[in-house]
Amino acid sequence: MIRRVPRVKRHRSRVLDSRVAVRIRTAWLGVCLALAAGCGGSGEVAETPSGDAARNDAEWFVDRASASGIDFIHFNGASGAFYYPEILPPGVGLLDYDNDGDLDVYLVQGRVLHEAGAPAEAPVPPKQALPLTGRLYRNDLRVGADGSRTLRFTDVTADSGIDADGFGLGVAAGDVNNDGWTDLLLTNFGPSGLYLNQGDGTFRDASATSGIDGTPGFGVSAAFVDYDRDGWLDLYVGHNVNYALDNTIKCSNVTGASDYCPPETYGGTPDHLYRNTGDGRFVDVSDTALAGGQFGPALGVAVADYDGDGWIDIYVANDATENMLWLNQRDGTFRDVALLSGAALSGMGLAEASMGVDAGDFDNDGDEDLFMTHITNEGNNLYVNDGTASFRDRSTLSGLGAGSLPYTGWGTTWFDYDNDGWLDLLAVNGTVIASPGPADRPFPYDQRKSLFRNLGDGTFADVTGSAGAVFELSETGRGAAFGDVDNDGDVDVLVGNDTGPARLLINQVGNRRHWLGLRLVGAGGRDMLGARVAIRRPGEPVLWRRARSDGSYASANDPRVIAGLGESDVRPAVEVHWPDGRTESWENVEVDRWTTLEQGAGSS
Repeated sequence: MIRRVPRVKRHRSRVLDSRVAVRIRTAWLGVCLALAAGCGGSGEVAETPSGDAARNDAEWFVDRASASGIDFIHFNGASGAFYYPEILPPGVGLLDYDNDGDLDVYLVQGRVLHEAGAPAEAPVPPKQALPLTGRLYRNDLRVGADGSRTLRFTDVTADSGIDADGFGLGVAAGDVNNDGWTDLLLTNFGPSGLYLNQGDGTFRDASATSGIDGTPGFGVSAAFVDYDRDGWLDLYVGHNVNYALDNTIKCSNVTGASDYCPPETYGGTPDHLYRNTGDGRFVDVSDTALAGGQFGPALGVAVADYDGDGWIDIYVANDATENMLWLNQRDGTFRDVALLSGAALSGMGLAEASMGVDAGDFDNDGDEDLFMTHITNEGNNLYVNDGTASFRDRSTLSGLGAGSLPYTGWGTTWFDYDNDGWLDLLAVNGTVIASPGPADRPFPYDQRKSLFRNLGDGTFADVTGSAGAVFELSETGRGAAFGDVDNDGDVDVLVGNDTGPARLLINQVGNRRHWLGLRLVGAGGRDMLGARVAIRRPGEPVLWRRARSDGSYASANDPRVIAGLGESDVRPAVEVHWPDGRTESWENVEVDRWTTLEQGAGSS
């Protein structure tokens, strides 16, 4: 039975007075501080947050995880043996599994790893980490008549049917059987797991019957993508290194202390592409579809149409080896053109340690540009697309490279945190080499997060110091998922920390400007991942955005589209380029609210 998805809840956002909100880009810092300190809050309400109330109201982002019921603590089982998988998790996921119009949360969990015959000495998990299984939290968002919001999450893992007790690494989300309900793909140190949403609050483990669980490898990041335009979501899984517990090598860091080995110690292993047959099964087509690939230790995957031909391509961020850009040949196969396109190596010709990755139109010229996070002292990279999948390294000129040199970045996404119409960047950081600091830290690989604001001229400013107290925390950041958790018109961030608490960064500044929220659905109410949206307004640049759940690092993002409109409340025309190649348009789409656009209902 095909179930119809209800339309997303609609509401209006409180918008900042235009006389206060005008931003002069040459004086960005002063105006940003004025936005934070001198204007009303977002109206989001939860249990009383900790800290000074006045400071809390002025902060751009506030952590509401614990106050809203997300009591998750990640545990990686580190025992001093330095098993390689311990340094990689956890990914996180945002998805609307119950189709009630708000985003729910999935969090990946670890466990103790043991070699066969090794003594079973391991740390005891903290009380909050039990039971050691991935956790599903239902969003019970309440919106008052005055627009106020109360966030509350309920742990529904026990009733969900998801029994994810392996050593979890990442999560991907998408409707693989076109029934209108979002399914889950979980990557592990070991076989991946596929859980099909039954539409009644439960999931069915389809790993054994789907054709994906027998693949050897070490999957981390995965992406659902309809690469052959047949209407069914296929699956790309990026695999990391050729590692097993019994081939662990002893390594040391620059101080001579034992530490985790770099990925080149073990070498890369091939990624896998699975074609969805439409009957509940996937077929591994890697050998034919990905022929000739020079695979490395994959960590991030971002799928988008990089050359503008209407077919989705695949970019893979590899750790310490050249990255890959699989261009879709429109015949079921891909060709790796990363070296020729300028997207495999840095502008200096170096293979760098790429972790997280995302694609987005940061310069508003209509094509998909690339950003990826790197290890400390390398600096993050910005590759600017000319529209034909030919890229230039603009890391230095943009300010993003130098601004990230002290950090090892992981989860990241292009997102417009202040809704001014220009895509900004947040990077979640954490080292892979033990760092000095207090001896009582549970996992000494912590660093602070970074927030970069797009100045609209090809450069970025580091505004981390103005972002809020949560950006002052030093934690071992890994996964990050981005989406409008409280449906108030701006993008919030779910962060996963290796051996630490999850964080839910609620955006308190974005909805002070106008915005457009769209859910793009096809037959049966499924989210149309890969659809591109052109937002057209008189006298303004066209904004291009993409419906997706991929990108970042080992995480699943909000599949809806949200676009900042700045001070303009003009109703735009919206042109949707669907994954199957068809195009439709809608006129006078309402702003400052969420709207559902269904394929076939617009003007061709």
